[in-house]
Amino acid sequence: MKKTLFVLFFALSINGFAQQKELLWHTSVNKAIGLSLETGKPVFFFFTGSDWCGWCIKLKNAVFNKSEFKSWASKSVILVELDFPKRTPISDELKKQNRELAALFGVRGYPTVWFITPKSENGNVSLNKLGSLGASPLDVNAWVAAANKIIKIK
Repeated sequence: MKKTLFVLFFALSINGFAQQKELLWHTSVNKAIGLSLETGKPVFFFFTGSDWCGWCIKLKNAVFNKSEFKSWASKSVILVELDFPKRTPISDELKKQNRELAALFGVRGYPTVWFITPKSENGNVSLNKLGSLGASPLDVNAWVAAANKIIKIK
């Protein structure tokens, strides 16, 4: 009996750890674009103020931290966090990259999510803008459905 309980507990623990696996959020746009070109998945740019933006924090809690989103994202997109923190230090290189992309995509508020597909021709990469979303709706299933409409997943 003890052996059966131990095996059951061990199996449930492994399953629990597998479900808790965190998503990989890239900070290097070049790396994410390379992965997108390899896999054919669109890139998901998340413009955020991680340590001060209330709506960014709400979006992460209501959508991005949910298992439904994690399952969808791992299959559907390459995640990139483009952060503009006030208290958390980031490198000057990362600040420059994030500012340039915010300007390129006309980001005027946080959170903003852009979906893009990169295209490589003759060593040059262009970014095709598919569409964007904000914090609304703060329901994981509705948010994923809106994202699917943008990236055309049925």
